[in-house]
Amino acid sequence: MKFERVKQWAAFTRTWHVYDAKWQNPFHSAKIITKHLEGKNKPIYHPHNDCGDHVIVINSKHLALLGREWEFRVYFHHTGYPRAYKHSGKINGALWIPAWQLHDRDPTLIMWKACYNNLEGNLLRPKNMARLHVYPEEEVPEELLANVTSQIAPVREVPRKLSDYSAAQIKDFPDRKSVV
Repeated sequence: MKFERVKQWAAFTRTWHVYDAKWQNPFHSAKIITKHLEGKNKPIYHPHNDCGDHVIVINSKHLALLGREWEFRVYFHHTGYPRAYKHSGKINGALWIPAWQLHDRDPTLIMWKACYNNLEGNLLRPKNMARLHVYPEEEVPEELLANVTSQIAPVREVPRKLSDYSAAQIKDFPDRKSVV
């Protein structure tokens, strides 16, 4: 009976989650992250209810896009000024920026834009996005880390480097010749 209060408090409180985006596809990750931002992971979820959690995304500098998507995925940006880039052939300040160039300018933008586009376009979108905290590396302010209570599992397992294996594990690894 006394634990019912704790269950209710846990359902209504805003939880802080950490998500490690290292070697993760930002668009697959955004599907999981936005569920927590909107509160779809809670039993009290309703589309008009603002019950989402905070999510801290670390290592956004180390995202992984499929194939040649770094070159072919482009992002639209408008400067807000008419004919701002008249000499370069751009009309009305409209720019199309490749993903690699956007990532070089700000390593947090691709993850931020993936989450923004995955959220439903309702009046709660700005509030949900305000609860997303994206950092390019593992350095996060201590006052934010003090609030964290859970970790979101990555979409896919991060592959290990060859240097992470011991010499015995490398030696015991089956040869291709013995398998064929």
